[in-house]
Amino acid sequence: MAYNHTAVEKKWQDFWRKKKLFAAPEPPRKKFYNLEMFAYPSGDIHMGQGKNYVIGDVFSRFKTRQGYDLLHPFGWDAFGLPAENQAIKMGIHPEQWTMNNIRISDESLKMLGIAYDWEREIITCLPDYYKWTQWMFLLLYRRGLAYKKEALVNWCPGCQTVLANEQVTDGHCYRCAAVIEKKKLNQWFFKITEYAERLLRDIDRLTGWTDNVRDIQRAWIGRSTGCEISFKVADQDIAFKVFTTRPDTIYGVTFMSIAPEHVLVEDLIRGRAAAEAVRNYVRESTKKSEIERVSKEKDGTFTGAYALNPMNGEKVPIFVADYVLLEYGSGIVMGVPAHDERDFQFARKYRLPVKVVIRPPGGGLKTESLEHAYEAPGIMVDSGPFTGMDSIPGIKAVTDHMAKNQLGGPLVRYRLKDWLISRQRYWGAPIPIINCAACGIVPVPEKDLPVTLPRNVSDFVPKGKSPLAAVDSFMDVSCPKCGGRARRDPDTMDTFVCSSWYFLRYLDPKNDREFCSRQSLDTWLPIDQYIGGSSEHATGHLIYFRFFTKVLFDAGYIGVDEPAKNLFNLGMVLKNGSKMSKSKGNVVPIGEFVRKHGADVARLTICSAAPPEREMEWSDEGVAGSERFLDRVYRLLTENLTAVSDRKPDPPSLGPADKALYIKINQTIARVTEDLGTFKFNTAIAFLWELLNALYAGEKKSPVFGHGLYVLINLLSPVAPHLADELWSLTGRSGSLMKEPWPAPDPAFLKGNTVTVVIQVNGKVRAHMETEIGTPEPVLKERALQDDCVRKFLAGKEIRKTIYVPDKLLNIVV
Repeated sequence: MAYNHTAVEKKWQDFWRKKKLFAAPEPPRKKFYNLEMFAYPSGDIHMGQGKNYVIGDVFSRFKTRQGYDLLHPFGWDAFGLPAENQAIKMGIHPEQWTMNNIRISDESLKMLGIAYDWEREIITCLPDYYKWTQWMFLLLYRRGLAYKKEALVNWCPGCQTVLANEQVTDGHCYRCAAVIEKKKLNQWFFKITEYAERLLRDIDRLTGWTDNVRDIQRAWIGRSTGCEISFKVADQDIAFKVFTTRPDTIYGVTFMSIAPEHVLVEDLIRGRAAAEAVRNYVRESTKKSEIERVSKEKDGTFTGAYALNPMNGEKVPIFVADYVLLEYGSGIVMGVPAHDERDFQFARKYRLPVKVVIRPPGGGLKTESLEHAYEAPGIMVDSGPFTGMDSIPGIKAVTDHMAKNQLGGPLVRYRLKDWLISRQRYWGAPIPIINCAACGIVPVPEKDLPVTLPRNVSDFVPKGKSPLAAVDSFMDVSCPKCGGRARRDPDTMDTFVCSSWYFLRYLDPKNDREFCSRQSLDTWLPIDQYIGGSSEHATGHLIYFRFFTKVLFDAGYIGVDEPAKNLFNLGMVLKNGSKMSKSKGNVVPIGEFVRKHGADVARLTICSAAPPEREMEWSDEGVAGSERFLDRVYRLLTENLTAVSDRKPDPPSLGPADKALYIKINQTIARVTEDLGTFKFNTAIAFLWELLNALYAGEKKSPVFGHGLYVLINLLSPVAPHLADELWSLTGRSGSLMKEPWPAPDPAFLKGNTVTVVIQVNGKVRAHMETEIGTPEPVLKERALQDDCVRKFLAGKEIRKTIYVPDKLLNIVV
């Protein structure tokens, strides 16, 4: 007997809203800040997007029932390229497109019964939010962490804007997948490198984050300890520095390579015969993507200039080579072909000398027999006063020599570069800076915030510069310092700036005097559980929002310097083997699905298909299974409403069958409690299936059966809250289960008379068997040999022996 999900779900959503069940208590007695990463508004949310919010909601409801006062807010990352590109395509204003999508998306989330404190909803494209994004910019500017400079930047020809390094994936735009080009522009940067060491060091404090995300962050920050070495150019008044982690190979340098974009290239070739050929090479190289440059066969062109080895005075040729990237190190590398494979390939191609200066311990190494570079440590040879030294202490010895003789010295470098935040687009928070011919760069006074986006923009199509540059009524302004004529900065901020501090605005979203009161900050921070995002967030959003937290902590505004204690990343939702996305046409829209099948079916399908951190395949079979489960729950409860009892049975009076069922009930409470608390939602639901089956098979007149029904309703409530509250109501109880304490197991009845034994064939698990404790090996072996799953792996094979670990494992060796 199916229930009317439409009526039931509307009834309880109206009840929850009327009673304001999801509003965060102020002040909380036992606070818990649970937060899902917010999303770009794209209209009707599909199940691939909805997974994030369902998982977070199940966890929130569970923690609430455990007695925590939950802050569970939501909002929209409403600025950015997706909204603007789509609005341009449709010929409407980005705000109109965005706000309409937010309205539809809000409806979809509410249809799922997500327990958000909707009074705290934030929308980053509204002035009451981006006023404080601009305030954050000014804070960084005052603290010397925001600066403008001309730099070679990542230019996306598709989106017609620059991108930060973290927004480039394998040489392509993270949004439109266009091949990234290099372009010189005057841009605003945040000096995140000043925090590189702290961001790296404090990763060790993030014990509630996954090892994978922490490792990705470490790799992206990329701390390298090495030596900086100064080289002079022969016959020219030019010097440059090179960073290397292997100064022990300095005597093996036979050439230098410089990035095509390096500012020294023109100085090196000026007046030389090779000048025009080098300029042509530079022009062609800078058209290539970064991935093309580093993955292809190494090539370059000779500049005609020579560098002097500071250790022995040898002249080595300087090449321009496109495999050298400006962003890494100093943009110049010393070529040591005998001990670096990339340099070895380059030297062989251009017939450059290969000098062995490190030999393997206990063995020789001859140049003429080299087929690959020897890159391991060893013994230094032909290395002047360092000859005979082990190369590990040799690294320090050479570095110390460089420092002592003012030829260089120890240096730490990072892969992380300063965060480029300028965007040549309309749909973003305007940069609160005024450019005055007399005063230079002048920050907009805080009293004049927000600098609002003008509505009178006739053309949003980007043309290499922000559309705001063409709006004189916006651009022309008086200088706050001298009162003279000035112009605003035409660029807007990267949308990642808005999402780097949004978790703070939720704490005090209506405050128009400050971004958040100190009382609210001290009450709710840090985030107790952060949910969502894939591994790529580790090199963008997660680093950025850690950076903002540390800046605000250092400035005295907040009392924590890490934003989130625990982080849980989710796997994607697949449909027909591909990631669910509108571009692939394989989405399952939430609105359409809920109207047909119900919100609780959607929630149960998402939670039961696979562990939340892994990919899940959305299937009709999964949906049918969820419907069948909920229908069976509804039928069992409605046919036995008078039996439902919160009273625990009297253990001494229980017969064997009732005792076994009572043990099953208590084991289910314990297992579901543990699994919901550790995001093992799929196994929690599997345990609920087992309990449901046991109740169907139980004696309906038994008090244990009635108590089992009571427990089942309670345990179901985080995953299927509409049905659970409806069944709770049908038993004559009032209110919502959200206000009821979570059931606790009876510790005396957690262990039964049976155990599950793992059955293996040649060490591989082939079955599980429920058996009485202490079952003898011959009896268990006989049962295992009759099991269909085991028999197919024994067919045609001879059993050599069995290995039995009592009550745990039986391994059949064939």
